[in-house]
Amino acid sequence: MNEMTPIQALPDINGCHVFIKREDLLPFSFGGNKVRIAEAFFDDMERKGGSCMVGYGNARSNLSRALSAMARARNVPCRIISPDDEDGSRTETFNSRLVRAAGAGIASCPKTRVKETVEAVLAECRAEGLVPYYIYGDSDGRGNEAVPSEAYVKTAAEIAAQEKGLGLKFDRIYLALGTGMTQAGLMLGAALLERSWEIIGISIARPADRCRTVLRERMEAYLREKGLPVQCLPEPLVRDAYLLGGYGKWNEAVAETIREMYGGFGIPLDPTYSGKAFWGMRQDLEQDAPPGGNILFLHTGGGPLFFDFLQSAL
Repeated sequence: MNEMTPIQALPDINGCHVFIKREDLLPFSFGGNKVRIAEAFFDDMERKGGSCMVGYGNARSNLSRALSAMARARNVPCRIISPDDEDGSRTETFNSRLVRAAGAGIASCPKTRVKETVEAVLAECRAEGLVPYYIYGDSDGRGNEAVPSEAYVKTAAEIAAQEKGLGLKFDRIYLALGTGMTQAGLMLGAALLERSWEIIGISIARPADRCRTVLRERMEAYLREKGLPVQCLPEPLVRDAYLLGGYGKWNEAVAETIREMYGGFGIPLDPTYSGKAFWGMRQDLEQDAPPGGNILFLHTGGGPLFFDFLQSAL
C-alpha cells in the first residue's frame, strides 16, 4: 500500500499541538492500519507459496475485514477463525457482515478452543488441495511475529517525510494498541531512522505488562529475520489505565469523544479502537504532558465500527 495518508491539525490539548494521521483514508475496504498489514501478510503468503489465506479475529476485527476483502479482490480463498467474546457471547457488526459479503468462510469457536479450531481449519484447507497460510504462524500463534511489522516500519519513514514537509518534529505518537502489530512496526521504524519519538500505545484490551512482552517479541523477531542485531530497543510505552473493562468496552466519555470528533471535524472514530484510544490520549495529555510539544495521533481506522456506534449511541 503505497498511499501516503494525510496529517491534519487538531485543537491543542493542554498546550500540546495535536495532529492526526488519517490511516482511515487508505483507499481500500474502508481503510485503516489493517489494510497495510493485510497487504504484508499477502506478500508473505505469496513468497511462501500459500494459496489460501487464514485469518483470525472476532466479530469486531478490522484485520478480518481487510483480509477477506483483499482475498476477494485477488481471487484467493479465505477462511476466518472467529472466537467468541470473553463472556462467551457473539455480536453482529458491520465488519462481520463485510467478511461474509467478501465470501470468506467463517469458523466460529469459543475462546478456549482456538488452537483446535486453527488445526481443523488448516487440515480442511489441505484436504481441499489448498496450501493454507495462517497469519499467526502455527496453531499456538507462533512463527509469524515479524511479518506485519514491515508495514509500519515503512509508515514510520512516511511520517518522517511528512514531518519534514510540515516543518516540525513530533515528540509523541499515540495509537490504539491491540495485537501490537502497528506499534511494534513504528517503534522499529523509529529506531532504524534514529527518531526520538515517544510511541505510546493506549491499550484497548490487555494489561500493560502483557502488551510490553508482545511488543518486545515482535520487534526482536523482526530484527532477527532481517539479520539485524537485536539491539537495545526502547522500552515499549503502554497505557492501560483506559481499558474500561477490556476489549470492546467503553463508557459515555468515549462516546462523547466520538460525537465531538465527528461533529466538529467530520472524523469518524469507533468505541473499540480509535475512539477509545483518542479519549485515552486526551486523558494522558491532560495529566502528563509538557506544554508545547507536537503530538501525532495515528488514526488506525475502523470505519465500519463507527457505523455500529452510529446505530446505537450517536
